Order: sequence, then structure tokens, then C-alpha cells
Amino acid sequence: MEKAMIRVRMSSQDAHYAGNLVDGAKMLQLFGDVATELLIRHDGDEGLFVAYDNVEFLAPVYAGDYIEATGKIVKVGNTSRKMEFEARKVIASVKDAEYESAAEVLPEPILVCRASGTCVVPKERQRFNK
Repeated sequence: MEKAMIRVRMSSQDAHYAGNLVDGAKMLQLFGDVATELLIRHDGDEGLFVAYDNVEFLAPVYAGDYIEATGKIVKVGNTSRKMEFEARKVIASVKDAEYESAAEVLPEPILVCRASGTCVVPKERQRFNK
């Protein structure tokens, strides 16, 4: 199965709530980018994200955290592509540190969000796997 991964630092512009908490929708944006790469690799086209059938927010994400978003195609239909996604915090900003720019590489990544959904690539746009 095709897999893809991106790693992104959450900026202060991503923080939407008090305490520099990042909106959960940012994780879905990352999953959308991963889905796009998966579709390009599989079909040669960006396709369309149709729906999420499950989304779980499991841990908070803050400005300064590094998030690694991964995804894989788990089922291929005629035009549909079922996908599963996970986002993990791999570097965390350190609160209450002597320096406000302090951060640490986590010994074990923290699963912050998990989701699954379906994308579609119309037959006439599928360049591979015909």
C-alpha cells in the first residue's frame, strides 16, 4: 500500500486558543496534504477528499510543536481510495522553561490525532493503474 508522511512545525499563527493551543482542524489540513500526495503517487492526480468517517483528537498540540502526519491507502475501489491517517508530536515546545524558545525531542512520539476517510479520483483523471 502507498504511504506518505510530512513533518511540520506548528507556528504561533496556527495557535487559535489560549495557551497557544492549535486548532484540531490544523491536523485535518495536514491529513488533506498527505491524502493529496497519496493520490498523486497512486493515480497521478490530486483527486478530491470526499469525507472523513472517523476523527479522534487524542492529545493537545501547541505552537512550537513538530507534528509528523502520516497516511496510507488501505482500500482501492473503482474511483474511491479509503485512507487512514495519524498525527504524532515528535518535538514539543517546553513550557515554564528558563528560555521561551526551549523545545525537546520526545523519546516516544505522542499520537495526537487519528482519522480515516475517502478520496475520489474520477476514472478519466486516473493516469496510473488503469
